[in-house]
Amino acid sequence: MSRLVNLLPVPSPEGASLGDVLAEIAQLASQTLELQEVFDQVADSMRRLMPFDDMKVVRVVEPDHVVVHATTFKIADCTDGSRVSCCWEPIPLAAWSPRLRPRGESLPPLLDAEIELDPQFPADRRILEAGVRSGLWEPFHTGERFAGGVIVSSAAPRAFTEAHCEMLRPIAALLGSAVEHWRIWDADRRRHQRFDRMEALLGTLAGSLDVREVFDKFSTEVQSVLRHDLASLTEIDSRRETLKVVAHAGMSDIEVPRGEIPLTREEHELRADFEILDDIPAVITPRSERERLLLATGMRSWLRVPVRLSGEIKGSLSFFAREAEAYDRDDAEVALRIADRLALSLSYRRLAEEAQIASEARERAARLEATVETLTRELETRGRGRVVGDSPGWRDVLRQVGQVADSETTVLITGESGTGKEIVSRLIHDGSARAKNAFVAVNCAALPEQLLESELFGHEKGAFTGAVSTKIGRLEQAAGGTLFLDEIGEMSPIVQAKLLRVLQEREFQRLGGTRAMKANVRVLAATNRDLIKAIGRGEFRDDLYYRLNVFEIGIPPLRDRAEDIPALAAAFVDELGRTMGRPAAGISRDAHEWLLSYPWPGNVRELRNAIERAILLCDGGLITRDHLPTPVRRPGATANGSFDPDPGAPLPAGGVSLGEVERGLVERALRDADGNKSRAARLLGISRAQLYSRIERFGISS
Repeated sequence: MSRLVNLLPVPSPEGASLGDVLAEIAQLASQTLELQEVFDQVADSMRRLMPFDDMKVVRVVEPDHVVVHATTFKIADCTDGSRVSCCWEPIPLAAWSPRLRPRGESLPPLLDAEIELDPQFPADRRILEAGVRSGLWEPFHTGERFAGGVIVSSAAPRAFTEAHCEMLRPIAALLGSAVEHWRIWDADRRRHQRFDRMEALLGTLAGSLDVREVFDKFSTEVQSVLRHDLASLTEIDSRRETLKVVAHAGMSDIEVPRGEIPLTREEHELRADFEILDDIPAVITPRSERERLLLATGMRSWLRVPVRLSGEIKGSLSFFAREAEAYDRDDAEVALRIADRLALSLSYRRLAEEAQIASEARERAARLEATVETLTRELETRGRGRVVGDSPGWRDVLRQVGQVADSETTVLITGESGTGKEIVSRLIHDGSARAKNAFVAVNCAALPEQLLESELFGHEKGAFTGAVSTKIGRLEQAAGGTLFLDEIGEMSPIVQAKLLRVLQEREFQRLGGTRAMKANVRVLAATNRDLIKAIGRGEFRDDLYYRLNVFEIGIPPLRDRAEDIPALAAAFVDELGRTMGRPAAGISRDAHEWLLSYPWPGNVRELRNAIERAILLCDGGLITRDHLPTPVRRPGATANGSFDPDPGAPLPAGGVSLGEVERGLVERALRDADGNKSRAARLLGISRAQLYSRIERFGISS
């Protein structure tokens, strides 16, 4: 505090009233929000009531600091001699001795500073050096909060009495009200200035669609409106209840984690509002991963606000400081505005990403379409049949073929008998890098267990009775190419275990051999059985199923893609007509109607057989309904036209077809055996090979 200079004479207080002085001060204070501008006139009015040389108004700026708001003396540090409060630095309350320390209660008059003050305290020492001998202190409040006070002093000892204390009390309250009005105005002014600076600074975000690219610069520029030592942007996954740091700036005591951070239910619910922690070590107990990371950063204060996109919380913007109590609600309001602008930038980025994803998806779809067209043309030119059909189900199958063909992925092809599983497997092979090498197909249901094992893996001479020479198995024949295992569900447990080793270790041994051989093949498998049910019955290994079912292609039955029937029928008429040398003239309307109404339990294979029969019958003419097979429905007949005999029922008067009876028995055996062909064959008293020939002949879906 400067030494008192130019002490003014003290006017006589006689005739002055407290009411008059209060009215004058109120009039002066109403003229301006800057109390310092009229403070000399305020002091002149007060001198009519009490003698003093200096008067100051101080206001609390922090819980333990005050600043001089207005004074009757010029401040030496101001080079232009103006009396403005900005020239004063906050003064800690501890700078005063307890005798005169500003507080929220009145103090007895200071009668003699030389006796009562302690020069070991900086403020006391400056008061004594300025020649002050007596003084008064009167606080003012804002509500219940201690907001500041008025100090009057004199170079004369014992200049003030208790009566002066009583007069100072309402004056201090009036001046406190003026200070509070200024504080509200100043806070609003500073807030608007802060927001104006923030709007200018946030132009940085417009420089890039990806905020992560400019986050360091963004953090640096935001420092002027919201100081911080560390800033971070996180994205939240509400379904998984995790968050991930996507951008950060500043130095932390730990490396910022790159993976997902789990959130507790309470932490997840807190994301909806802003959050301020004044002292992280004092508030947080490390009960969760998020709390442990917060403590490990070395930061003391934390301000977090949500980032919303389309009204939904998608992440958070956080600011950290190494000192405690660095943030308040005003800072939170600034951070929320920054987060809103950040969300706008993120929404632009998301729109750009969605547009890019959509464009890439269109390009992938076009490439897939081209791949499928190429594969189907190649299949036709190689004399392996035509790929016919344009139904959504069949196009989806072809799309999946295009997705998986050029990879080394194992594929499981599922669907009813006769749907075209081998055609699909050949498409996959022809579209792969192995297309120039062998495509080897094995029907797992057509061979007994030992023969199938030998067929697949080969055998050494003398491996078993009848093994008179070494045999190369299908795995070796398919080296560098593709091995197609049809009816994989009929494979015995022993062969399943050996096949599993091939898929896991990429090696095998011939029967009777001791040398491990490399299996350089891509395995494609097909089945018309429900392998999940087979696993439940213990008939199929679950570990083999998951090895085979890396990518599944399910082929819909012909009845679910009826729009493909006319095209398929026309293709068969053309193909078989050339092969048989007896081309048909076409297909009549009634024949078309029947083709579309029939359920085709044998699927495409049954349709092909029906067209072949019709070509023979029409003898070069138009195929009509009469040339197509007629499902006979008689008492005891099944829904698809076969006969299911009842031993207790008499034979129908019109007779029966032995073929229908045989078909009914085969279907009944398959139902009773729950699709297990080996068991069904035993029930019928025939071999599995004989059963398969009947399934093929009758076009039975199993």
